[in-house]
Amino acid sequence: QERSICWGIICILLFFFLPEPAQKCKTGPVDLVFLIDSSRSVRPHEFETMRKFMIDIINTLDIGLNATRVGVVQYSSQVRTDESINQIIPLAQGTMTGLAIRYMMNEAFTPEAGDRPKVPNVAVIVTDGRPQDRVAEVAAEAREKGIEIYAVGVARADMTSLRAMASPPFEDHVFLVESFDLIHQFGIQFQDKLCAIDLLIDYCSFGNHSCDHECVSVLNGYRCRCNEGYRLLEDSKTCQDMNMCNTVEHGCEYQCVSTPGSYHCICPEGQLLQDDGKSCGTCKSANIDLVLLIDGSKSVRPQNFELVKKFVNQVVDSLDVSPHGTRVGLVQYSSRVRTEFPLNMYHTADEIKAAVMKVEYMEKGTMTGLALKHMLENSFSEAEGARPLSRSIPRIGLVFTDGRSQDDITEYAKKAKEAGITMYAVGVGKAVEDELREIASEPVEKHFYYTTDFTAISTIAENLKLNVCPEESQGEIEVKDPCACESLVEFQQATMNSLEQVTQKHIL
Repeated sequence: QERSICWGIICILLFFFLPEPAQKCKTGPVDLVFLIDSSRSVRPHEFETMRKFMIDIINTLDIGLNATRVGVVQYSSQVRTDESINQIIPLAQGTMTGLAIRYMMNEAFTPEAGDRPKVPNVAVIVTDGRPQDRVAEVAAEAREKGIEIYAVGVARADMTSLRAMASPPFEDHVFLVESFDLIHQFGIQFQDKLCAIDLLIDYCSFGNHSCDHECVSVLNGYRCRCNEGYRLLEDSKTCQDMNMCNTVEHGCEYQCVSTPGSYHCICPEGQLLQDDGKSCGTCKSANIDLVLLIDGSKSVRPQNFELVKKFVNQVVDSLDVSPHGTRVGLVQYSSRVRTEFPLNMYHTADEIKAAVMKVEYMEKGTMTGLALKHMLENSFSEAEGARPLSRSIPRIGLVFTDGRSQDDITEYAKKAKEAGITMYAVGVGKAVEDELREIASEPVEKHFYYTTDFTAISTIAENLKLNVCPEESQGEIEVKDPCACESLVEFQQATMNSLEQVTQKHIL
């Protein structure tokens, strides 16, 4: 006689066979789920052997709502539950074992599906081949939730995958047989395990389990289980909050954001994260990632290329270069593109200036579009030293050229600005104004410069200054006329402040 009672979406199969077996396993409550492989590699007669294997085990158990509950899930490329074991029709597709374990964990062993608190959760996975998806991570997650997993492999099953799924110790939870005809050997051993252990004993009640959160009794003792949002550490007892912001003194002024195994601080809109990585402010003094693209085409000429290198070093002199302040990278281009040094190579102005003077002139063509592509895809990558976008450190690109580009610049000039890079264009001699304007960020007047000959570029370099507060310049490089009225007033105020400080310290 056979009847079924639904356990959530998993059906409990209650079997009463007449005549009664000679000895029935009288155990306490346990929630048992069979996860059976019904892929196309399992032949019909082999599937029937697996069906009988499950019936033989269930026939020895004390089945009931308050005793042992049994669920059956079959899988191939998909996962399906059936009304009873005798009604299972093989799916005959692939072998997505990881998907099936995820389904079992999220659907079978849940309170909604009838899973009972403090009742051992036991899963028996039967498979005949190598999984077509990843199983180690999801199986580890299932074990952390207190599910005791037995992995039974037949014929073509892979021992490495079986061990990745099973609970430790492996010698008690991993079984590999040559054919389905021998699967009953595991059935006998498994029955012995269920029947030999008095499941009425609540091992967690002994009081010495030392579990941080929850203790779950299993067939051979107990396991610790963590609350939602926590993970079980290697000592199998301690639970760690997966949100690092809740477990460390992060010191973030505004908000802490947790990442796997780490965390970082963020600031509200309109403010920038300061050098300490914790505080927020409206000012960010000389803290940028700057990449200079310099034209090394044959039209520049060797003597003028030396002037270009001096121009670069004049720019560097105006910056506060340090690992946590401004970083500088240099790229030279002609018919090809060459990174002279990335953002993370040098950490002082002197190191950068020395490296600049050693740069060798490339000559050949003017592929400005190719250089912009290289800058976007390589120079501003974290691998080459660009700080993460989450740090809100301005990214600035400065293009120096003396002629018309021999390739298209439109695509990557646009993409660079869309990626949040503030672009400056400095042109000399035969440089094309329309191209320079297309490269430059808005407002173009503040990001585009032109001079007729190389001897005048030092004037541009002398006036490139990074303002301290973003509300004044939004992290932009601004050319200031030292003879302008506001510059004279600024100089006068700075002089008066300095004199006052000297007076206070040394005279009064």
